[in-house]
Amino acid sequence: MPRSVVISGGGTGIGRAVAAWFARHGDQVTIVGRRAEVLRSAAEDIEGKYPVVTVAVDLADPVALERAVNRLPQQVDVLVNNAGSRGTRTRNSGLSAVAERWRRDFDNNVLPVVLLTEAVLPRLTRPGGRVVTISSIAALRGNGAYGAVKAALLSWNHTLAQELGPGGITANVVVPGYVAGTEFFGTSPNEADLVRRRAQTLVGRVGEPDDIAAAVAFLASPEAGYITGEFLNSNGGALLGR
Repeated sequence: MPRSVVISGGGTGIGRAVAAWFARHGDQVTIVGRRAEVLRSAAEDIEGKYPVVTVAVDLADPVALERAVNRLPQQVDVLVNNAGSRGTRTRNSGLSAVAERWRRDFDNNVLPVVLLTEAVLPRLTRPGGRVVTISSIAALRGNGAYGAVKAALLSWNHTLAQELGPGGITANVVVPGYVAGTEFFGTSPNEADLVRRRAQTLVGRVGEPDDIAAAVAFLASPEAGYITGEFLNSNGGALLGR
């Protein structure tokens, strides 16, 4: 029986790969994000048994999200929180610039996850629902404001797992390392950068969006029903588990 899957940031990169995985396996997929045209393009390209539904909304805006909730599925079997971005450093100095950078990273990476999850909580399948959130290797090894806000997702997920566990819903986090083929790192890396990043792994290659999609698919599977409140590293050994 097809599951209803909602994926934020589903128009590009990891989110798009996750959407394609579930669509290929016969699930009903809804992708959510800020850019309507990007979502439409992804939906047209993803092949599956059912058409991919798109919902364009700024997930950091609670008012906009409340208005968009009625466009989301009435029942959600799997929620994948993938939306997020890393702010660019500016040359501006002073406390105002520091505050702006931290607020921007929080707004871009924590609020979209928390607000979307809260919005669909009443619709999560009980028992058997799955919440899978994408964090970053920066959460474990540090990277300024971005690493700190991604680490916040790990702590928040512990609380979420405790809240949802009695209803038979699991909540887990995938922690990717470097992933090629995404918008996250801007322009395509040069060969020297790729050589450096490959050398940081134990498997001799950089990650691909499909690698992260596979980790998400496992945590969303019925077989992972006894795993909750955890984070799963997917970085080729660039940072070992702890």
